[in-house]
Amino acid sequence: MARNPNAVRSRSRRTGSNAAPPRSARKRSVPRPAVAREDAPYHHGALRDALLEAAERVLERDGLAGLTLRAVAREAGVSHAAPTHHFGDLTGLLSELAAIGFRQFNTAMAAACVPGASLADRAMARAKAYVGYAQAHPGMYGLMFRTERLDYSRPSLHEAAEASFAGLAGAIGASRQEKIHEEALSLQQAAAIARAWSIVHGFTMLLLDGRLTDILHRLPEGADPETLLDAMLKLAVGRPPS
Repeated sequence: MARNPNAVRSRSRRTGSNAAPPRSARKRSVPRPAVAREDAPYHHGALRDALLEAAERVLERDGLAGLTLRAVAREAGVSHAAPTHHFGDLTGLLSELAAIGFRQFNTAMAAACVPGASLADRAMARAKAYVGYAQAHPGMYGLMFRTERLDYSRPSLHEAAEASFAGLAGAIGASRQEKIHEEALSLQQAAAIARAWSIVHGFTMLLLDGRLTDILHRLPEGADPETLLDAMLKLAVGRPPS
């Protein structure tokens, strides 16, 4: 039986229309870019601590001017939104970082007080620990006193700063052999606290800013900043320098 040529051509057209397109015409699937999860390397709230650690590194390396939310995120290796999620804004981050600074500072002050030491020796030890902390953590120390950049209504910062003042007031009270109530100071108590703080803080800032370099170069051989501080403190309490 002879085939109908029209039917053959019709089947050929149908077969051609159902044929798979050539490989070059197929739609290639493009892999989706990986979306970084801000908590990928961290678990159970560790990201907040990691961000604060990163912020401290940036602060000490690049200074306060270089400490931004994006810089902290880059340092920690997380999304740019992570610091905002945990601290709200830059002021929040700086305030929490300053709270850590005050706690570190308070620990250093407490560790400097050797049990059984005389009041004068304890005062000297606290002053040297004060300067030592600032030298070891100049960025953090500077941040702690940048009141205009901090939010003292945040409980962590308020409590840490109050603990620092309580330590100073307690040391002055011990030297005066009286109990100092931090909420209500007498004029003499306030003057004693401000005097002690001004001496050590002023010395520390001059030292960090390099303003004591000329004086230090003029000192006898072997003298250093700690020697100069020791002499200053002895003069302040009426003891002749050794």
